[in-house]
Amino acid sequence: MTDIAPQLEQEARSQWWDVWDQFKSHKGAMMGGGFLIFITAAVLLGPYVWTLDPQKLDIRAKDIRPIYTFLWENGAKVSWGHPLGTDNLGRDTMAKLMAGGQVSMAVGWTAMLLSIFLGTAIGVVAGYFKRFDGLLMRLTDLFLALPLLPLLLVIMLLFRDALRQAVGPEGGIFILVVIGIGITSWMQTARIVRGDVLALKEREFILAAKSIGTSSGKMITRHLLPNVLSPIMVSATLGLANAIITESALSFLGLGFPSDFPTWGKLLFDATDRMELYPERVIWPGLCISLTVLSVNYIGDGLRDALDPRIRGR
Repeated sequence: MTDIAPQLEQEARSQWWDVWDQFKSHKGAMMGGGFLIFITAAVLLGPYVWTLDPQKLDIRAKDIRPIYTFLWENGAKVSWGHPLGTDNLGRDTMAKLMAGGQVSMAVGWTAMLLSIFLGTAIGVVAGYFKRFDGLLMRLTDLFLALPLLPLLLVIMLLFRDALRQAVGPEGGIFILVVIGIGITSWMQTARIVRGDVLALKEREFILAAKSIGTSSGKMITRHLLPNVLSPIMVSATLGLANAIITESALSFLGLGFPSDFPTWGKLLFDATDRMELYPERVIWPGLCISLTVLSVNYIGDGLRDALDPRIRGR
């Protein structure tokens, strides 16, 4: 007995080491993970280093260009105190990018967790309990058939004022955006989880657990959920990217957070009026959104390959 336990522990550890080794071999996933760590640290820790208030108005410092523009534009109004420039009200662009990134990332993570929870719960119930399968899958088909962006716009218009009065301008819009994105993006996760649960139900260890009288709750938490963790993790990365894009689209359309509350999408919306004169005001938030979403997608690809035993080890 003393020889078997260390051997089993070593096998359990070696499986996750194999997953990590496979993930490390995916160059795109490693670069994506590095950039996601960098952008997260920048928006969370950057304000402690770059202490300018993103809402501070300084009319005397308005329309300052980024410091690199002097290379091709003689006489450009630049300042080392504002390396990425300022807007038409003198607010620092770098400070606004950090503040906007905090909101966009918070919305993305929270909405992703909500959608993963809903999708996993619906998928497990539909796959394990046959009597609920038809109803839940028809509900999933209904949500998939709906035009999601118009549906989100309707939700924002209907409930925005009520939540603003109840919770406050920022808190109400945050709750509304998170719930709106979460309840309109769980369907793919539900279908994936349902398919895996249907396959697992016929496996020998599930039938053996049923034969000894294991309850449905313990069956789901101890046997089914650990075995569908891999597709859930991949869906989570894709859901994070989708939530960031959706929040940016809502803010760009003017239905997101208040005008004095920056997000990356709101910065894009505010910069469109003077895009020809100051293109950098569109480029910086656009790059933040694009690179963050791209990095998350690469992480999802790496996780999918690493968690698939048919690919692992190649």
